[in-house]
Amino acid sequence: MSEITVLDLGIIGLYLVGMLLVGVWFVKRIKNTDDFYVAGRTLGPVVLMATVCATIIGGSAMMGRAAVAYQEGFKAVATAVPYMIGMFIFAGYSGRIQRVGEKYGVESIPELFGMRFGKTAKCVLAVMVVFAMVGTVAAQVTATATIIKLLGGQVGISYEMGAFIATLIFIIYTAASGLFGVVYTDVVQFFMLIIFVYLLIPTSSISYLGGLGEFWQGLDKRYITPYINGEILGDIVTYLVFTMAGAEMWQRAFAAKSPKAAKKGMFWGTFAYAVTIVLLFIMGLAAQQILPDVVAEYGTADAVIPALAIKILPPGLTGLALSGILSVMMSTADSYLLVSVQTVVHDLGKTFKPDMPQKHEILFSRIASVVLALGALVIALYIQSAYTVVTLSFTFYAAAAGLPALAALYWKKATNAGVLSAMIGGFSVTVIWKLLDQPFGLGAAIPGSLVCGALLVFVSLATYKTKPSVVLEV
Repeated sequence: MSEITVLDLGIIGLYLVGMLLVGVWFVKRIKNTDDFYVAGRTLGPVVLMATVCATIIGGSAMMGRAAVAYQEGFKAVATAVPYMIGMFIFAGYSGRIQRVGEKYGVESIPELFGMRFGKTAKCVLAVMVVFAMVGTVAAQVTATATIIKLLGGQVGISYEMGAFIATLIFIIYTAASGLFGVVYTDVVQFFMLIIFVYLLIPTSSISYLGGLGEFWQGLDKRYITPYINGEILGDIVTYLVFTMAGAEMWQRAFAAKSPKAAKKGMFWGTFAYAVTIVLLFIMGLAAQQILPDVVAEYGTADAVIPALAIKILPPGLTGLALSGILSVMMSTADSYLLVSVQTVVHDLGKTFKPDMPQKHEILFSRIASVVLALGALVIALYIQSAYTVVTLSFTFYAAAAGLPALAALYWKKATNAGVLSAMIGGFSVTVIWKLLDQPFGLGAAIPGSLVCGALLVFVSLATYKTKPSVVLEV
């Protein structure tokens, strides 16, 4: 097992302290809930591009998918591409989301549901958002703790302690500064991860193996052979449908300063993500040759990328690469944690206490940051696989909320009854399918989404003349 130097540990420590200071510095920018949740609707395309990409490439997307590439090859690409396609489609209508938010004062996707379909639909969706977002935060805690456990043999920190440290960092700069702190730390983290992870590690890995020719010659071609099965098909549907209702991306669109800024930021952020899919696949395949015994040495395939950095990079660059890897988890964890906080306090809390003062709302949001992050910590301690946690969270939410979210934005005939039946039906079928151990090997998102879509259409068409919903005029 390769060792990390004191220099590298110092660089990592300075990076983490720097991110905390950035988050704390933005406290003074928070004047009201608009600032806390949507950064005052001031985000331009460059900042949006950086925060979108940094949020997408989280611990599950990097360490989790690298582990999948290392162990199963093509599956890593097969499940990443649908998310990319979905995000490009989302970029196309993100301008409409920005216009709706600005015109109606909407700051979240549950708030939009409340405006169109009533309080019950808003609350049902809000509960699902919290479930999905906290699960995704847990995936980032898991990925971060895996890195710290990797270092634990030298500094005496266990996986559990690493998970606690990660959670504490996420809490501090999310609770302190809201979306301002989140997006501007994301800008720093975006450049860190692109330069020191997605460019440095793949090129160094190929060089370590003796060049592209040697890499290709030593590659087991079975890992790049396209194939598909029921599980992969389920993952494809999950990621494709999830992008329609991804609360963290809706929040970014609401925070854009204009429809044009929203579209440009989403498009270029997704384009950057598309490039990283290939680079991540290369890292996973290169690690097969450089680190054939990762699971035996480190206890999990999630350790592939950090183990690769320690193995092939010199002191100093190793620390920068590990800081870049940590930035991936941090940029996603803060985003999803903030969305879950907004959902609990703003969407659920203000539904039942609409006259809540803004000062109290910001205070309760900071308290919720602590409570929800600790909930994510519990999940991370129970399920110690980033990819497993995030896929589970995404599956239930995507099947229940993806198609209703699109209908809320575009379909005038969608009704309260149609949307409620679709969300409850999609979620229920997904849970049942999972409990039945996914019959025929088919991923649960497929039957869940089909039932959701069918109920949405048939119930809405049956009720829109007698009980129409509010129609958006933008």
